[in-house]
Amino acid sequence: MSGSSGVYRVQADINVTPLVDVMLVLLIIFMVTAPMLTAGLHVNLPKAKAAQKLDPKPPVILTYARDGKVELDGESYDLAQIVDAVETRLGDDRTQPIHLRADRDSSYGDVVALMDALAARGLTRLALLTGPVGKAADSSKPTGQAERP
Repeated sequence: MSGSSGVYRVQADINVTPLVDVMLVLLIIFMVTAPMLTAGLHVNLPKAKAAQKLDPKPPVILTYARDGKVELDGESYDLAQIVDAVETRLGDDRTQPIHLRADRDSSYGDVVALMDALAARGLTRLALLTGPVGKAADSSKPTGQAERP
């Protein structure tokens, strides 16, 4: 058996058949999913000669801390003063949004009282800001469960 070449030989060529199969499958997947990536309806917008660009204004950001302090532009206010300060900041533009950042451990009733005081003066463009999911401030408590005393 020392001189026989045997039935099995070492193959020095690259087998490209599996590579071609994988590439064709990926090509089909991309061809099917590519049209799904475009969102919304395609519309042809009309042209206007007198159109002007809008000047977006930054929102008014209120911060309500756990201890009941309300801040606007880095200054602390109490509940009676904050509405006047927001109105002064807005001026005549009541369309500018107000973003409320309330601590998750703050009193729900106090936050609603602040929202009610703003709404009583006609400041109804109010948004509550939240953090991203999974970025809880205290990771020792599971999300979605209330702490028991």
